[in-house]
Amino acid sequence: QVQLVESGGGLVQPGGSLTLSCLVSGIPFDTYGMAWYRQAPGQQRELVASISSGGNTDYIDSVKGRFTVSRDNAKNTAYLQMNSLKPEDTAVYYCSAYSRSYDFWGQGTQVSVSS
Repeated sequence: QVQLVESGGGLVQPGGSLTLSCLVSGIPFDTYGMAWYRQAPGQQRELVASISSGGNTDYIDSVKGRFTVSRDNAKNTAYLQMNSLKPEDTAVYYCSAYSRSYDFWGQGTQVSVSS
């Protein structure tokens, strides 16, 4: 059974930081790319950042320089370090494990940025 479990969300003030984690089980983690998506109320889900199985990273423009995606294959865990958070970063954040044939999703974790 494939499971992706996100953690680390919460309420933070503007300018603050959070680190999201995504613990993966049931698949060979090191052969899958990992991606972080977010969905704000009334908006479509958008891809925020990704890291390939080889460690190549990519980000949407709005988070470049503020967010860092990483992975620890020994722990079957992907991370999203979020700094200088803004109110517009408020959303439910989802992790996804993807390959050429499959993609799997976590249940999401809420990130709220507000004073």
